[in-house]
Order: sequence, then C-alpha cells, then structure tokens
Amino acid sequence: MARKTSLRDFQAYLAGRLTDAAQGQGGVSWLGIEAGEEAWLVDLSDGGEIVQAPQMAPVPLTRPWFAGIANIRGNLYSVTDFSLFRGGAPIPHNSSTRLLLVGAKHGSNAALLVSRMLGLKNPDDFAAEASLLDDPAWCAQRYVDTEGKIWRKLSVRELLADQEFMNIGV
Repeated sequence: MARKTSLRDFQAYLAGRLTDAAQGQGGVSWLGIEAGEEAWLVDLSDGGEIVQAPQMAPVPLTRPWFAGIANIRGNLYSVTDFSLFRGGAPIPHNSSTRLLLVGAKHGSNAALLVSRMLGLKNPDDFAAEASLLDDPAWCAQRYVDTEGKIWRKLSVRELLADQEFMNIGV
C-alpha cells in the first residue's frame, strides 16, 4: 500500500528540494507542471516558489494571455496564463491552479499560471525527442516518458528574454 503524505508535508518537502536545487545541492531533478493540455518540465534550479493562485488584479490594454498582477507576500508579480500564451485554452481557476514564480532568480517578478503541479521528475525516466522547427528556443527540448507522454522542457532564462513573452501590451 502506498504511503500517504499530507499536502502540507509534500509542499514542505518540495520547497526544500527547490531550495537545495537553487543552492546547487542534491541531485538533478525536474519539476513537472501541466498548463492546459501540455506537460512541462522545469529544472528545479530554475523554478522558483510554487503558490496557490491568488486573486489577480487585471491590467487593461494587455494581451489576453496576461492574467494580471498578483500580490505574493507584499511583492507584485506579473502573471502569464501559460496555456493561453501557448495558444491553448485559458486555465480555469480551481483548487489545483498554481503560480510558479519563475523570475526571481533572474531578476524579474514573473509568474506562470499553470493548471496543476505534477511533482518531481527524474531525468533518467525520460528520453529525448526530436524538436519541432517552429518551437521557440525556450521550449525546443522535447522528451517522452516511459508511458509515451510528450513533455516539453522550459528554459526559464530564454523565456524571460523572449520579446513575445515580455511584450504584454496590445
């Protein structure tokens, strides 16, 4: 029988792993996230904090995928609906919806609104797939897991440098 873990214990464990990765400790791991219909992998060293999606203040005259501004412990974050940014359906706000604070390490208060967290992933469980030519540089790496599911690897640094991502105005 599988060992049960409370959500609080899991979040504390995951926060510890994120901190270790940011400090260069521990083994290589990826964080799995889901944005709409797409599965994504983020290096733990690139990923920031994960928080439940709070109420966001809308910003007029921005692109549809710009979800708004969120106040996280007194710091303002610009929030992108990652599924909508990728051309998918808007992410519904429910109990699984999370914000992945990705920009702090790179000097930016950017957050991605994602459908849900899929947990820590071991890179050894994935095989590289051929990249699609029309993919931007920040999502050019593709992998397949042992069940045949396609995952994309997010390069946070390249995403934050992407002109399309940074240009939120209409």
